[in-house]
Amino acid sequence: MISNQILQNTIDGLKNITRREFSVAEREGKIVATTEEDLLNSTIDRIEMFVSSPAETQLVQGYHYFKVFDSGNTEYIVLTKGEDDETYRIGKITAFQIQNLLVAYKERYDRDNFIKNLLLDNLLLVDIYSRAKKLHIENNVRRIVYLIETEIDKDLNVVEIVRSIFPAKGKDFVTAVDEKSIILVKELKDKDEIDEKDEIQNIANTIYDTLAAEAMSNVYIAIGTVVFDLKNVSSSYKEAKMALEVGKIFEENKSIVNYEQLGIGRLIYQLPNPLCRMFINEVLHGLSMDQFDEETLVTVNKFFENNLNVSETSRQLYIHRNTLVYRLDKLQKMTGLDLRNFDDAIIFKIMLMVSKYMNYKGDFMY
Repeated sequence: MISNQILQNTIDGLKNITRREFSVAEREGKIVATTEEDLLNSTIDRIEMFVSSPAETQLVQGYHYFKVFDSGNTEYIVLTKGEDDETYRIGKITAFQIQNLLVAYKERYDRDNFIKNLLLDNLLLVDIYSRAKKLHIENNVRRIVYLIETEIDKDLNVVEIVRSIFPAKGKDFVTAVDEKSIILVKELKDKDEIDEKDEIQNIANTIYDTLAAEAMSNVYIAIGTVVFDLKNVSSSYKEAKMALEVGKIFEENKSIVNYEQLGIGRLIYQLPNPLCRMFINEVLHGLSMDQFDEETLVTVNKFFENNLNVSETSRQLYIHRNTLVYRLDKLQKMTGLDLRNFDDAIIFKIMLMVSKYMNYKGDFMY
């Protein structure tokens, strides 16, 4: 349960303090961490006799052996080089330290399993509250889910990086759901609504900046909504998943997307395919998106970005005002929609978004 690297770091630190040599072996006798390099991955002879004996310690060939237990069973054997009483005391302290690490990691594992099952709706309502109480997890506090997607480098523990950003033990939960996705269940402070929005965004910014610097890869963060009951954490997770998907379709230039700020894209995402195709056909009168050249689409998007302002759009496109008017007239002849008219502009804008959604889903029937 504890990684070999954690064990190695522990005994390295103890060696720096005590100037003694330590090794940690699995119950089968293989040494998985040691301050004596020549012993790494070697196997202790006849270790099974010590493991099966009732003795918790023994002295063999210049080493004190100590058992480390997990649920009453020997999990590790700690070896401390030396035969004197001081070495014995130091060895006992080392075994005690690793025992505490084992308990702490086991507790984290139990909490991680609980949070994963909670997010995936694998728990009955009565089980949620009873298990949360046993794990000392509060119920009625403000929480929000962040879904983080990045290329996870095998040599870089991204989960631990995120945990290090939010070290509050017992309040925040970080877990990996697959090879690309990490979930943070973050407890929020009691603040007014305006401050809360800033806090939520600042947390996302901190995660993005840290991972972009550490992982050296693309990072996408999706944010669910704030929930006040433990049983609703899964709802925030589902919202974050939708936000990530919708963001990739309609907000491709953004690295952080919030479910509450998805706007009309969230509505379009939930429309059935037949209704989308029918709407596109009604707007385009049988035309397809392939019949609009790139110049026209760039012009239209820039026109929308500038709130239907002809002068500002022509300035940003470096074209004459009359050229822009000509392009808009051309589009009007094709579709019957005058984008200088607010209602027509809304219809065409929605049609473009629906088309992008259908294209993302691989539905080219329209």
